[in-house]
Amino acid sequence: MTYHPKSDFMQVMMTRGYLADCTDYQGLDEALNKGVVTAYIGYDATAKSLHVGHLLNIMMLRWLQKTGHQPITLMGGGTTKVGDPSFRADERPLLSAEQIDANIAGMKQVFSKYLSYDDTPNGALMLNNAEWLDGLNYLEFLRDIGRHFSVNRMLSFESVKSRLDREQSLSFLEFNYMILQAYDFLELNRRYGCVLQMGGSDQWGNIVNGIDLTRRVLDHEIYGLTSPLLTTSDGRKMGKSQGGAMWLNADMLSPYEFWQFWRNTTDADVGRFLKLYTELEVEECDRLGALAGSEINAAKIILANEVTTLCHGAGAAAAAEATAREVFEKGGVGDDLPTLALTPADLADGGISIVQVIVRAGLAKSGKEAKRLIAENGARLDDAPLTDAGLMLDAAALSAPIKLSAGKKRHALVQLAD
Repeated sequence: MTYHPKSDFMQVMMTRGYLADCTDYQGLDEALNKGVVTAYIGYDATAKSLHVGHLLNIMMLRWLQKTGHQPITLMGGGTTKVGDPSFRADERPLLSAEQIDANIAGMKQVFSKYLSYDDTPNGALMLNNAEWLDGLNYLEFLRDIGRHFSVNRMLSFESVKSRLDREQSLSFLEFNYMILQAYDFLELNRRYGCVLQMGGSDQWGNIVNGIDLTRRVLDHEIYGLTSPLLTTSDGRKMGKSQGGAMWLNADMLSPYEFWQFWRNTTDADVGRFLKLYTELEVEECDRLGALAGSEINAAKIILANEVTTLCHGAGAAAAAEATAREVFEKGGVGDDLPTLALTPADLADGGISIVQVIVRAGLAKSGKEAKRLIAENGARLDDAPLTDAGLMLDAAALSAPIKLSAGKKRHALVQLAD
């Protein structure tokens, strides 16, 4: 694709690697050049925090606003009640209205760090699709909206087809999801003049449905743009680590652990991640990504600091870097390490087993995994090899905080609660 964009936003999307596909490159580029374009990304409220897998699209909204356009963050208070079946092997567990509201409250914390919600022409809007979905009349909706959808076409979308090809059940509830998401785009266009929906490339079918519906009902010209679904160079899904999801809320993942996730980026991914997750100039990202040997580690620290500053603030990034230097270079115990506080009740009946402590500190998912870590010489206690899986810790052993390590890069402090 040799299209050369005229608008700042499309230029950023293409030069930094955000763009996978677009329904009409030229039409969207021209609209962006004419004036303020309003665009949205939808987020279903399936957890109390967004994770690193969402960060690419949040950065797209940030760049949209930085280049003079208006972002909408659409909370899926309505669609979460149905659950997106796209490329899933099974149905999502249904959440109660209270759980959905609690999740939305948690997710909202992240967006204000990346976007400005103000009264300027391109001030971001925070909306919830429950506003129009909760009050729908089923028969009217079927008659006015349902008639525009071809079941044959819906069955041909890859997200649905892959599920049916594997002969996995797809409920009628889930099948309705793409109609509801399409309706979101129609309503956002009608109410807020929104002309662009963005999302990961797995959302292509849902986005195209919304464009078709809006054109049929309102005869308006609107657009869709998708980002690549990112995997790391070693094939892992972006945002997953051995410890689970990399959450963006500090109460679910400490800024230090978040910083460490970026510091541990594979050499081959550094340049690409700098372009996608920081605002450093493209040339600087390329220069840093091309460094080799021990020099690439300096680039990883820049990556970790830049991303952590955006998500948690400059102070958190500086504290995380200082802790990392203390722990790795001097072998000390840093102030910012994840901490497990044990109570006297935890130490009753002769103490608590080291295996249990490793699990509770988040360094292993299960006792079996913790025992394997010890057996394979991957665990350390105060920087000394931990070889006894039967070790019990009592109050005397915890008279001062102890440092537990899993491998070279994951650490936690264990101490008695005050």
